[in-house]
Amino acid sequence: MSLYARIAHKIERNLAEAAAKAKTQGELNFGELPSFVLEEPRERQHGDLATNLGMVLAKQVKRSPREVAEILIRHLETENTWIESSEIAGPGFINFRLNPRWLGGVIPEVLREGKAYGRVNLGRGEKVQVEFVSANPTGLLHMGNARGAALGDSLASLLEMAGYEVSREFYINDAGNQIHNFALSLEARYFQILGQDAPIPEGGYHGEDLLDTVQRLIDRDGSKYLSMDAGLRREFLVRYALAEKMGQIRETLKDFGVEYDVWFSEQSLHDSGFVRSTMEEMEKKGYIYEKEGALWLKSTLFGDEKDEVVVRSNGIPTYFAADIAYHRNKFERGFDQVINIWGADHHGHVARMKGAMAALGIAPERLQIILMQLVRLIQNGEVVRMSKRSGQYITLRELMDEVGKDAARFTFILRDPDSTVEFDLDLAKSQSADNPVYYIQYAYARLCSILRQAGEMESEAGIPGERELELLLDSQEERALLKKMADFPDEISLAARLLEPHRLARYVLDLAGLFHTFYNSHRVLVEEEDLRRARLALIRSTRQVIANVLGILGVSAPERM
Repeated sequence: MSLYARIAHKIERNLAEAAAKAKTQGELNFGELPSFVLEEPRERQHGDLATNLGMVLAKQVKRSPREVAEILIRHLETENTWIESSEIAGPGFINFRLNPRWLGGVIPEVLREGKAYGRVNLGRGEKVQVEFVSANPTGLLHMGNARGAALGDSLASLLEMAGYEVSREFYINDAGNQIHNFALSLEARYFQILGQDAPIPEGGYHGEDLLDTVQRLIDRDGSKYLSMDAGLRREFLVRYALAEKMGQIRETLKDFGVEYDVWFSEQSLHDSGFVRSTMEEMEKKGYIYEKEGALWLKSTLFGDEKDEVVVRSNGIPTYFAADIAYHRNKFERGFDQVINIWGADHHGHVARMKGAMAALGIAPERLQIILMQLVRLIQNGEVVRMSKRSGQYITLRELMDEVGKDAARFTFILRDPDSTVEFDLDLAKSQSADNPVYYIQYAYARLCSILRQAGEMESEAGIPGERELELLLDSQEERALLKKMADFPDEISLAARLLEPHRLARYVLDLAGLFHTFYNSHRVLVEEEDLRRARLALIRSTRQVIANVLGILGVSAPERM
């Protein structure tokens, strides 16, 4: 719990005690104390904290909210709460103003905890799996995959900071109809390069990267697969191409700052019989029936418009069947919570997958699915059209080459997953305050520069005393910076609870802005020793918090720019 949260918690307890005292003395007659809110008011001029307790008690005690608020204030114990003043506002809110001296405790807390500052124990070691990207290994990673990678990896890091035990997982779709079409597409490219007429099949893959893959195989082995049995040839082509594509995917994601704990093969579920046993289990429970030689899941029980085929009449399981088995496997591995990041085009799959888990006896709320909207690439003010099937798309590798890992990751994380991202290539490359990641990294580099300049003057980099830190409390800019840093642990808790890493991106953008405002208003390396020490401690603390946030987001913190 942060310093600020501890103060708020103390005031909450004292408010409850004030109500109890008023009840004991016969001033307020109520049964059980209703739940109430103590929070920061929307308008800062209304104070530091505000409560609605007077309003929620008013109906029970049959008095006006303002009268109730007056009674509560009279009985409120303010010692050790940092409350400087209380006032009744509007229909009966109680606003509190805190003595700004409480902010003097922020810097010692940040500097003592260092890289651990902001860490909370919300998760209490609960095991969580985050599965993200899981792109079909039939081509290169594209912009949508890049957004999923940035979101999934930063979410996993956020949950770790919040006290969860997290596993990152990539599901390799190396089975099913898309692999069959992949094989036919590779074969067609193989024939074409060797001078034969062979069109890409309907539903096939047109990406030019397949030409590169097949050409590398021909460079190595020549045309010896032309005379091979068609089934064996396709199996070999797929095995060769999958190994290459997965190698490229792993390398690209690693360069993007994403490393997985588990790479899970869909084919392994079929080979082990787990898909079949899962369908048998659901059939035994009465959720699967046979019709026209196929097996159908009663997915209308879970809100679907129609039941879904899980095993075709030819005996081959559908992708949905494998996906159900995969999610069953996740929970059987001991995860308390499973989080999937899917594209918005999978929205219809959410209810049926949660329903399938319920059918297997797994509480559906243990499966959480984040749907992610599309990415629009903007260049020179115009939308760049992309289509994976036609091969006209920007790859993640090309994006990193163009704007760098940091700009790409931060741009994707900055927006709510439910919002379409308009990725402006020109802005992402610009070195200006309009570019959010540049703005933050420039703040960090400037903080480092100040500390380098202070190196000769500062032989002692310890924590200043209370008297020195109080020198920071006269300035609005310094108080705002301290308050923002005090909020960080609570931001971690809230972002983790809501599964919203974009909150941290906005937080660090605001923090950088407050630092720039402070820097433009105050000198750090002043002659007065006590003030200089206090401001340098403020600089070190701000640098630490920015580094901690950027670490969660997977964005580098450069010391020089």
